[in-house]
Amino acid sequence: MCGGLAKYFDMDPTIVRVIAVLLVFANGGGIVAYVIMAIVVPLEGSKVTTPREVVEENVEEMKEVASELGREVHYRRNVLGITLVVIGILFLLGSFNLFWWFEWGRFWPLIIVAIGVLIIIGARRK
Repeated sequence: MCGGLAKYFDMDPTIVRVIAVLLVFANGGGIVAYVIMAIVVPLEGSKVTTPREVVEENVEEMKEVASELGREVHYRRNVLGITLVVIGILFLLGSFNLFWWFEWGRFWPLIIVAIGVLIIIGARRK
């Protein structure tokens, strides 16, 4: 958004971004301005001509982005939930001394490695 605004006003995008960040700290005025601009400023390469069409196109794109974000959050929540259930089952079984041969102190690094691998695999799917 800031890059497009800078291009429209023939300015350096860095200056527009700095102004936007400063406005965020000015009682949140920058956030409100950003949301309004995201709705009313035409997308780059847009063929629409009327302000109503611009708003409709921008709102439709926001819906698509929000929907994709929702699907990603749902997937990550499921992976985290399954991971926690498995870890809980292992600790529960360990409390019954079924893993008397296993050192639980060495289990934590394994958990951290497994979570890291899951994050890497999730990032590569994109």
